[in-house]
Amino acid sequence: MNHKAFIQEQIAEIRKTVGDGIAINALSGGVDSSVVTVLGHRALGRRMKTFFVDNALMRNGEPAQIIKLFSNLKIPVELVDARAEFLKALKGVTDPEKKRQAITDTFYAKVFVKLVKKSKARFLMHGTILTDIEESVAGIKRQHNILSQLGIKPEEAYGYSVLEPLKTLRKDGVREVAAQLGLPKSVAQRMPFPGPALAARIVGAVTEAKLEIVRQATAIVEEELAACDVFQYFAVLLEDRATGIRGGKREFGRIIVVRCVNSVDARTATVTRLPWNKLERISRRITGLKNINRCVYDLTPKPPATIEYV
Repeated sequence: MNHKAFIQEQIAEIRKTVGDGIAINALSGGVDSSVVTVLGHRALGRRMKTFFVDNALMRNGEPAQIIKLFSNLKIPVELVDARAEFLKALKGVTDPEKKRQAITDTFYAKVFVKLVKKSKARFLMHGTILTDIEESVAGIKRQHNILSQLGIKPEEAYGYSVLEPLKTLRKDGVREVAAQLGLPKSVAQRMPFPGPALAARIVGAVTEAKLEIVRQATAIVEEELAACDVFQYFAVLLEDRATGIRGGKREFGRIIVVRCVNSVDARTATVTRLPWNKLERISRRITGLKNINRCVYDLTPKPPATIEYV
């Protein structure tokens, strides 16, 4: 594939479709949304409005880090505080698909619709890739950014049209385009992070207390495995509890799962054989967190598992 030609084709298509109108997009900081952001700004300049929606589900310090990074690239990003809306929508929701649906509905029908009206945009640019479409249509896992492929008409439902410049690419292709666009390696090779963010790494209902636990565990895993040349690694908080001992007393504590996999395009994945001393160190640090007394390593490839838990 000629990635330079792909970039020029998409820029031309965006300009043709949007015309003299305004487009908006939500930047998460992942490679997909980052590439869409750069393509949109190169095509439309100031008529491309980019927002970072803080949904309360991000990693430590993530909103500020992403906004600063794109500011350095001369691309303005507006921060939108929507934490209360998302936490309210997720309250008591345990079913994985209903959880994803709650996030989708909150994002499109409550948060983004206000931004559309504010900016007078008629187009929303998505970082949808081919794998997202395939898994959603097959019913494997609903991706938050899949609409028309599931029969949802965004013009009727939300009042704007959706553009998907990356829908013919898989993750490896998007990374190549990111490099061609001149995005820093920290973005082009950034580890995948799910659209539902940390809600995809909490089995069961999402609460602020659980989010804080999984944030701390995530920080440990990412710090310990930063030097590993692998596709993805992360921590998951299970709904179950386990009996443990802390300070000589019985504790009915929480369980963290560590996952580390290799993949090219996320369609399949194999488990990484981490050194035993590294796994022991991760376990010691994670079980040192408050109320966590079990840390387990997931050995399941994709398939039969998906990479994410929710």
